[in-house]
Amino acid sequence: MVPAPTMIAAPTPLSLAEFLQLPEQDGIFELVDGEAIRKVSPKFFHAKLAITLGIFLSEWATGRGELGVEWAVILKKGDRDWVPVPDLTYLSYERLGDRTLGNEACPIPPDLVVEIISPGQSFGDIVQKATDYLQAGVGRVWIAEPEAQSLTVFCADALPQTYRDDTPITDPELLDLNFTARSLFQRAGLPQTP
Repeated sequence: MVPAPTMIAAPTPLSLAEFLQLPEQDGIFELVDGEAIRKVSPKFFHAKLAITLGIFLSEWATGRGELGVEWAVILKKGDRDWVPVPDLTYLSYERLGDRTLGNEACPIPPDLVVEIISPGQSFGDIVQKATDYLQAGVGRVWIAEPEAQSLTVFCADALPQTYRDDTPITDPELLDLNFTARSLFQRAGLPQTP
């Protein structure tokens, strides 16, 4: 059984500034509804897929924008500050504009976030998180599911689309990015599903 996420007790909800000033902890935390919540610890398939997607997207993003691994993003969920930590985050230079990035959380909604489902996480919970990302201004959300070897693409202007096998994954907002779910999972070296 997967243990429940660890929470740091706070007598009052944490503000964004307080959360960003927390000392580094063991693990990675997200700010959700005023609480620092530990992310689920990734397993081997998750890690292999994160590396593969990171390399793939890094090669594509060169000259186009910045790619971060577990880069916190400052967003709003409703009227509350929200700081999720996607597995991968892509921010285009176009969206960034004249702003210079320092050693900080991503200060604006990025073009793309990628969440990889870990054992114990439900697809429904991740779908809700994808919806929250889109409502906060993120351009695209990818949910990668290592066990099902699928990639589901969420965007605000279309229904989610799940890719498996050799159907090309293309997106007019992510020009020249073209691959298949099968090639992604093979490149990651994950066992083939029957």
